[in-house]
Amino acid sequence: MVIPLAVLVLGSLPFWLPNAVVALRTRIFARINGDEGIPVPGDLVGLADFRRVYEHPAANGRSRGAALSDLFWYWLAPGPQVHQEHLEPGPRYDDVARTTRRVLAHGMADADRLATECTRRVLDGLGTRRLVRLRDLMMPIWAEFNHELVFAEKCPPEARDLIVANADDVVSALKCTSLRHMDRRERLTRFLLDRIDTVPHALPTTFDAQEKAWYLQGTFFNTAVVQSSEAMAHLLLVVAQRPDIQQRIADGEDGLVDEVMDEAFRRFPLFGIAHRITSADIPIDGGSIPKGSVLCFDYPSFHRSGGNIPFGVTGNRPCPARVIAPIAMRAVAREVLTRFAVHSTAAHTRSLPNRGPCALVPRGARPPRALLLYIRVRDRWEDVWRGVVQLVLGTYMVWDARRVGLCRRYFANHEPSHGPSHGPGHGPRHD
Repeated sequence: MVIPLAVLVLGSLPFWLPNAVVALRTRIFARINGDEGIPVPGDLVGLADFRRVYEHPAANGRSRGAALSDLFWYWLAPGPQVHQEHLEPGPRYDDVARTTRRVLAHGMADADRLATECTRRVLDGLGTRRLVRLRDLMMPIWAEFNHELVFAEKCPPEARDLIVANADDVVSALKCTSLRHMDRRERLTRFLLDRIDTVPHALPTTFDAQEKAWYLQGTFFNTAVVQSSEAMAHLLLVVAQRPDIQQRIADGEDGLVDEVMDEAFRRFPLFGIAHRITSADIPIDGGSIPKGSVLCFDYPSFHRSGGNIPFGVTGNRPCPARVIAPIAMRAVAREVLTRFAVHSTAAHTRSLPNRGPCALVPRGARPPRALLLYIRVRDRWEDVWRGVVQLVLGTYMVWDARRVGLCRRYFANHEPSHGPSHGPGHGPRHD
């Protein structure tokens, strides 16, 4: 019996279409964005010099002068102009960085206790559910955790819902699995604006009330929640393949959690490409990278080579959560794995567009083979439509971000012109 060609093509879709769509999406995005940027590592800066260039004091520009910034501002709105990750170096950045460090200044025991309590409250509400998406499971935990850091009080359910809705909308747009929904984000902005006077921390003195609300939203209820949730999903998916490691973590081997965390960060870095704009010339072998160049740092390539800078570098715009995040993540992992064994047969990729499908099994119970088979089959077929959705929505958002031009228009209207002596994307100067 000859199997019709259409049946063969349809049945094979999960095995070839997702990768083909990813490759096509990459080509389309590159074409829309143009050839801006110097890839690092690349022809001009090799792997051996990745870290040296990354931590160079002149690799500190964040938004002004890069067309690529319009896309990131579009995804991070509202208030990307006061988001700590995208503020230009100078007094405002220094003020914000000091504020963030103050909010995150907790002792190890206090951070461990808070993360444990937040995890217990969320897991207590799971009921009998066995199939979860790990990123979705983690978001309420980190919403409560960051709310208590900011407001020094337990997170009420309505606030948690607002924070999760905001963070989920941001990360779904970033992954191109959904368009952005500004109404969801602005509901959180209004909540924070109404409560801005109750924050027990001194907020940035250079910001008005609206900017303070945007700062809290972007730093603590967007980036912190999203990155912590994705990091925990990666960690748990890694141990899902190792029941022996899960048991040892459940038995209290915190040092093992640190080893697994470091490996998860190395294999699945939270950032793909991050750009910086040079504020001065940076010397390289045989010449220099001119002031005003856009450097596009490829974290996955650097990590695959054996490097690992999950929290950046101390000397140049480090992640403010580099101390508290590992402590809190260790506590969350310990609490989850004390209650459950985690099992997954879904694809585990750096970008995690499937949100980490996983089976939670009470510790000591046998893994459900039928459920694991279901996870595997469903994930493969979801990859088919998800890839098409990402292609269509991603292409639209890249185009729309360039049309709206949030970053370009902001600096044209609100900042004095400090045009670089060399346009973004120029090659090195050879002296």
